[in-house]
Amino acid sequence: MVSSLPATPQPSLYERIGEEAALRRIVDRFYDLMESDPAVAPLRAMHAADLGPMRERLREFMMGWLGGPPVYFQRKNARCMAMVHAPFPIDAAMREQWLSCMHRALDDCGVSADLQASIRKALARMTEDMVNR
Repeated sequence: MVSSLPATPQPSLYERIGEEAALRRIVDRFYDLMESDPAVAPLRAMHAADLGPMRERLREFMMGWLGGPPVYFQRKNARCMAMVHAPFPIDAAMREQWLSCMHRALDDCGVSADLQASIRKALARMTEDMVNR
């Protein structure tokens, strides 16, 4: 008789990326790039002068979105990202600026190529919903 052992769960993208500490570095690098790269000045101009609150919200969102603690989604004021971004004129060029910063942040923070491929694919799908122009 063959016994079935329970399958070992696969680690989430959140666990694979290095959990909260790694995600904080990635989000900080993302916003640092947004603040310093003139090529994404239109993207930066859409944001408040103080990016501190945005850094925290994006980190919390990405934690849950990548399979970690759903901190953002447990907020009383949590909304889907498409709704949050609906008031802003986001076209394909703006989407590409955002993706460029995030891709560079993933690279700069040493995220492995195979993990980046999974995350980039998911980011591409998610950001398609933000385009409204």
